[in-house]
Amino acid sequence: MFSIQEQVTTSRTDRNGKLKLFSAFQMMQDCSELWLDSAVDYRDFLKKNGFAQLLASRQVEVVRIPDFKEKLTVTTSIFGCEPLFGFRNTFIYDEAGNPCYKSWSLGVFCDLKNGRMKKLPQEVIDACSYDPKQEMNYKERRIVVPDGEVKTFAPVAVQRNDIDYNQHLNNAHYVRIASEYLPEDFNVKGVRVEYKVPVKLGEELVPQVLTAGNFTYVKLLKKELPCAILEFEQG
Repeated sequence: MFSIQEQVTTSRTDRNGKLKLFSAFQMMQDCSELWLDSAVDYRDFLKKNGFAQLLASRQVEVVRIPDFKEKLTVTTSIFGCEPLFGFRNTFIYDEAGNPCYKSWSLGVFCDLKNGRMKKLPQEVIDACSYDPKQEMNYKERRIVVPDGEVKTFAPVAVQRNDIDYNQHLNNAHYVRIASEYLPEDFNVKGVRVEYKVPVKLGEELVPQVLTAGNFTYVKLLKKELPCAILEFEQG
């Protein structure tokens, strides 16, 4: 298990002095990325053999939203791996050691040059260190949007500050964009994100929003094809 220390700073809080959902996703993503430097042999194998790890889905349970200036610990660990997929837990804890966010994610192994799925050799899988699967309410990674009234909003252009070193829209920014279409009094209890197609600088996303019971679904479309589907559950 790998961990980093974080704090709820001014730039990470909303107008109520609570940690932004977007910022919590950034913390979890950062911890997962920094973990790679602690697995030196695995990291070097990926680099030498032209592998990339792409996030395909993430589910997050919101237990408690931390307040301004709270000190946090973010942990990440692998609980399973297959030739094409890796499975990971990433949790955020408060100073008392209680979980604020519980998360699991699915990563896909791809060829760095062409973006196609590429199998990880079994000997590399066997050499990785694994931790027990952490306790949370695991849901399916694929999101099925129910039938209902869909509202379509004006396109959102992807800006320079949205792009990360992979030259794509950063995973956390899908959450930032989609969160703008939630009602102001929406208390987020859970989130699922299914990442489908990478988005590049200058491309436009068309948000489509549907509400069904305690769930709000946001599709972000590029030329009528979904790039990401997000499910927000209200508590």
